[in-house]
Amino acid sequence: MDVLPVVRPGDGLRVRGGRADGRTGSHHIAVIAGDGIGPEVIDAAIPVIDRAAEKHHFSLDWERLPYSAEHYLKTKETLPDSAFHHLRDDVDAIFLGALGDPRVPGNEHARDILLGLRFRLDLYINFRPVVLLHPDLTPLKAVGPSGRPAVDFVIFRENTEGVYLGRGRTSGDEYIAEEVNTGKGVERIIRAAFEWAKAHGKTRVTMSDKSNAVPAHKIWQEKFKAVAADHPKISIEHRYVDALAMELVREPERFQVIVTNNLYGDILSDLGAGLVGGLGLAASANLHPGRAGLFEPVHGSAPPLAGKGVANPMAAVLTGALMLEQLGSPEAARDLERAVKDTLAKGVRTPDIGGKATTKEVVHEMRRRLETPS
Repeated sequence: MDVLPVVRPGDGLRVRGGRADGRTGSHHIAVIAGDGIGPEVIDAAIPVIDRAAEKHHFSLDWERLPYSAEHYLKTKETLPDSAFHHLRDDVDAIFLGALGDPRVPGNEHARDILLGLRFRLDLYINFRPVVLLHPDLTPLKAVGPSGRPAVDFVIFRENTEGVYLGRGRTSGDEYIAEEVNTGKGVERIIRAAFEWAKAHGKTRVTMSDKSNAVPAHKIWQEKFKAVAADHPKISIEHRYVDALAMELVREPERFQVIVTNNLYGDILSDLGAGLVGGLGLAASANLHPGRAGLFEPVHGSAPPLAGKGVANPMAAVLTGALMLEQLGSPEAARDLERAVKDTLAKGVRTPDIGGKATTKEVVHEMRRRLETPS
């Protein structure tokens, strides 16, 4: 899987515990394990990530924080200012499990923790890789002599604007949600997509909006053309989001880098996950170059599965790979991705992707694969 860095090693990457190349020293990682299956998959992934770090001669100092539905129900505390300041100033990365609990129907804690950190830390890049790790995972039919289509693209989702800001009002039976797009916000996410494409040898960037129906999306058209002019060697294309959703199903292999707004990025990235095996394999990173990032597997908390020992830990391990890449150790990240691929190929899989293995059995196999030379 071709993942970050958006910030390359040595480019001002914020690392307190060791060298920016990730080969020596220690990185301080805050852990918010979350709700439902969140703690299970986070606890399962950490030993696998630790083993990859150990192989490459650095360590991870994990600091567990209590913020969750359980904590909120006991204390009425979501994410206090002291914790926010600590996460902003004192850690190298945040490793976050799924949030959501039926005992908190308003999701107050989840909103304050996840959206609060995205907005308050200004983590404007939501980076979602969509990669087919084994050919039998896609629901798409086989095409031509090459078999299943090769799905390998990334989505740059704007992460701090749009309707997710929660602006709006209610008037009688009229419920109004405001979508916010600023020139600064739109330009910087588009620029990040082009810079990543250039750094990773990609030749095409696709921008998606709904400017034929939403006049406010004119800013996306303007900024896309302006930023593209600075990257003449990269071809560009525009797709309305409904057309893009259809094309991702019909011909996903033609896409390389997609950039879009907060809402459409959320929807398209879940569609992408469906193309490659489901949310149990979906990793994400919330980033602002030069600052500590927030790394989260994007599957839900799945309360009915909690405690049954069958939750898929692969998304959390792949999220760990994104984290290690951003911390300056791409070799360790590649080892984690290889361990996931080899485990899938071996057929050691949890029920969500057609297997019968438990969480522990999948973890055992991934750790065993890390001991195998690449």
